[in-house]
Amino acid sequence: MLWDLAGEDEFLQIRTSYLRGSAGYLLVVDGTRRATLDTAVSIQQRIADAVGDIPFIVLFNKSDLGNEWDIADDALEALTHKGWPWLKASAKTGVGVDTAFLELIAKLQGG
Repeated sequence: MLWDLAGEDEFLQIRTSYLRGSAGYLLVVDGTRRATLDTAVSIQQRIADAVGDIPFIVLFNKSDLGNEWDIADDALEALTHKGWPWLKASAKTGVGVDTAFLELIAKLQGG
């Protein structure tokens, strides 16, 4: 089952009962808006508090808009340093989307 929690303030209203039983998740960040990374970090902490340490991948969307990118390399390096897996993708072109789901599936299978 997939839930699109949309992030931002709506997530804060999500009851933890919706999260129980979750096996893993994708945190989607808008690469053209730096604030969405901060929101994703907050959401990840809330999920971890609610359901524990389960597999996830941070997916930076809008990789096709490289000239409008607002996420600095040091922010990506900080995620890597924290041990957070991340990928760049584009919902518009489809680049990286399959990879994100396949990597999450591999993590769910213990890989």
